[in-house]
Amino acid sequence: MTPLVFLPGMMCDARIFAPQIAAFSAERFTACAALTAHDSMKALAQDVLRLAPERFALAGLSMGGILAMEVLRQAPGRVAALALLDTNPLAERPEIQAKRQPQIDAVRAGGLSAVMSEQMIPNYLATPDPDHKINALCLDMALALGPEVFVRQSLALRDRPDQTDVLRRFGGPTLILCGVQDRLCPPERHTLMKSLMPQAKLEILADCGHLTTLENPQETTAAMSRWLEDT
Repeated sequence: MTPLVFLPGMMCDARIFAPQIAAFSAERFTACAALTAHDSMKALAQDVLRLAPERFALAGLSMGGILAMEVLRQAPGRVAALALLDTNPLAERPEIQAKRQPQIDAVRAGGLSAVMSEQMIPNYLATPDPDHKINALCLDMALALGPEVFVRQSLALRDRPDQTDVLRRFGGPTLILCGVQDRLCPPERHTLMKSLMPQAKLEILADCGHLTTLENPQETTAAMSRWLEDT
């Protein structure tokens, strides 16, 4: 079976894909890349390609989906299948770019926990997290990665290119999935990607926000399983 490489979202690690890794690792090689060492999508993608198998299925969530598009741009022949979850093919809008530097300054001043808890994590879920498990996990992942990773990832996101032409050229099996209540990468970004990729399967999950892999792991895993059937 084709190996499967996961790319996590900003300030996340492999735990963001824990249900999916548990589901697929028994039947195929799975790996989750660390998006920590560089401040550009180009360099991060080069790292992924250096460590990935020669040919692989690629699944990215949020920042990981943005990076997956750059991996595809650099090495389209190595990507056997593509899953884009809760992500965005467009360059960052100026009004979002303008928010990056104040966040970077706050994190450099010791405010990583506050920035994550007050500005980032509240936008992740469709509904309040009653037992705080997902919120706590998101904060724990961020604190484990640390402030320098936050800075590098913020710069990589701020300066990313538009990837719509890259998607238009890819003809392999593709899953495009998001939560209907995703405030960070709303459904219209995913319908745009679908319009660029006629072969893609678009799945919009009810009662989900930005973290579909954890908010609705059963449906997300089932959609990924269908995507992987022929790889």
